Amino acid sequence: MRETVRRHLGKVVAGTAIAVASTAVMVGITLPGTAGADDTGTKAGAGGQAAAAQPLGQDEQGNAVAPGVAEEAPAEGDQGRGSDPLTDDEMARAQKLAVNRQTFAATEDVEGERGPQQLTVDLAEPESGAAGTSRRADVTYYDYQDDTLVTKTVDLDSGKVVDTVSRQGVQPAPSRAETAEAASLLIADPLGAGLKADYKDATGKELTSPSQLKLSGGIHESVPGAQPAALDSCGVHRCVRLFTKVKNGPWIDTRYLVIDLSARKVVELDH
Repeated sequence: MRETVRRHLGKVVAGTAIAVASTAVMVGITLPGTAGADDTGTKAGAGGQAAAAQPLGQDEQGNAVAPGVAEEAPAEGDQGRGSDPLTDDEMARAQKLAVNRQTFAATEDVEGERGPQQLTVDLAEPESGAAGTSRRADVTYYDYQDDTLVTKTVDLDSGKVVDTVSRQGVQPAPSRAETAEAASLLIADPLGAGLKADYKDATGKELTSPSQLKLSGGIHESVPGAQPAALDSCGVHRCVRLFTKVKNGPWIDTRYLVIDLSARKVVELDH
């Protein structure tokens, strides 16, 4: 079936539709994160290629121009002020304060290892009515042990956790580590055979690692009656659909496959 779909792919793309078969299908369409980029890795398509062909050190009329000088980014301080974005040091400190030894031992990350799956660290809103200038950070992580999203608010001045909110059934966008783990599970699963076959067709090489692909992903939530029963837990479980692309090559359509990261299984959507 995969060969049949590929043979008619040009007509399908011209009709702005995507064929979905029992195996992964390479498609030459623009997907999230690719606007303004072509398959050569440039950001301006043919215009980018033309610019690259122009001799270095000359303008369009062939006149010599002085090389540009890149300015170094200003050094980031250990502690920000007011509504300044959190510094790297502040983010690292907030994560350390939010996840003590007890929390680390009682949680599980996407790979099944001890410790929570870190998601985001953001500057928290100032405490209502507070006269001080204390900076606070919201540290959000996912605990795969009981499928719980946890946000801890840390006061960076006092070094204390001042608030904790735990929720189930709330699924923010997957992190880079979760997207990579979803791809690893797909590559190892029998349902990943089409992805691997199309990758080999495109590159002549075997697909063995997520690092060989350009990946992005989105959360899949259950829709009663519109999917296999195996996906009914999605929404409570952390389920991901992937957008996969050969680096500097074509897209491979895997959107009809759902990876349940909580159950560590791959399921094919009805289509």
